[in-house]
Amino acid sequence: MKLQESLKGDLKVAMKAKDSDRTWAIRVLIGEFGRQAEKELSDEQVVAIIKKLIKSERELLVAQGRDSSPFLTIMEEYLPTAATEAEIRAWIEENIDFSAFANRMQAMRPIMNHFGSAADGNVVKKILLSFA
Repeated sequence: MKLQESLKGDLKVAMKAKDSDRTWAIRVLIGEFGRQAEKELSDEQVVAIIKKLIKSERELLVAQGRDSSPFLTIMEEYLPTAATEAEIRAWIEENIDFSAFANRMQAMRPIMNHFGSAADGNVVKKILLSFA
């Protein structure tokens, strides 16, 4: 089942359970879907929207001097499980030949293509900079 369809089902469950925080958070997310040019979004597009909402919520929380919010917690539940630094490092060691690139940072593309949204670009960059 696609993530977008799953969210619509989760909204119904949250409404029946009278979970106002979850209902509100999912409605905000579905509202963002309505702002997109396409009606049906891929899971990658949905994850990108969730990440955008998480980033703006974190910025808002910093401005308010708070650490977390129910909205942030709920949105993070919908993100795919992130690849660990060890998993990324192991894959790089097995699959990337740095001699094929002018510099290490050019290896970002194949790494990010492999991991997709499961890898944070900043973590990959940090790992690449640590290779000697």
